Amino acid sequence: MNLPSFIWLWKIAAWSMGFSLLAYFLLSMTGFVLFRKRQSHHLQPRWLRPLHYIVGWLMVSLVLLLLFIGIVGTFGHFGSLGHSGHLIAGLSVVFLVFLSACSSTLIRPERDWARAIHVGTNIALLVGFTWVSWTGWEVVQKYLP
Repeated sequence: MNLPSFIWLWKIAAWSMGFSLLAYFLLSMTGFVLFRKRQSHHLQPRWLRPLHYIVGWLMVSLVLLLLFIGIVGTFGHFGSLGHSGHLIAGLSVVFLVFLSACSSTLIRPERDWARAIHVGTNIALLVGFTWVSWTGWEVVQKYLP
């Protein structure tokens, strides 16, 4: 079957992954500052929390875009899913990102457990992003001549 090249799709995925990692880094930095300000009982800048939320929602959007590209690209190229460990790694990252986003909406002073879930999920997300990057690179090697 003569299918069109999916290289343009993989380029979008590469940029989306790069921006997702940048968002993760920015979220870790802003989250750390929020933590330090809360622990030291200092006022935080008014723009910091909204920035943290906006970057978080951008990361959620980018991860959803990556999920869509992965499904469409893999079906388009192979005709089915599950040709590598990248599927499990990708779904794990999607799950962790959504768990982090959902737990962030529950954070209140009286709900320390929500903050603990949010922070723990974000630490696990570092492993998830590493795993999905590694398996993604293996997938990319299949497409390069």
